[in-house]
Amino acid sequence: MAEDKIFADGFIVKRRENAPDFVVANVSIKVDEFGKFVKANSKNGWVNLDVKTAQSGKMYAELNTWQPDGKVQKVAQGESDLPW
Repeated sequence: MAEDKIFADGFIVKRRENAPDFVVANVSIKVDEFGKFVKANSKNGWVNLDVKTAQSGKMYAELNTWQPDGKVQKVAQGESDLPW
């Protein structure tokens, strides 16, 4: 079951139509709102956000809640499917 999206409060992502190609997006941060969001959602001093495009074409920032499952895969020495 998919988790509910958690949108980043106080973090606005936009792209100006006349911006040069190397400018991917403009980000505006409302300090009071985003500060509260960061405090509420930080893990080990970090908050990870994914910048996405909505069906409407507008960009938004969503909290990335992915956590590793703790499983570590070990590759035996000499066994690899890498080409080198």
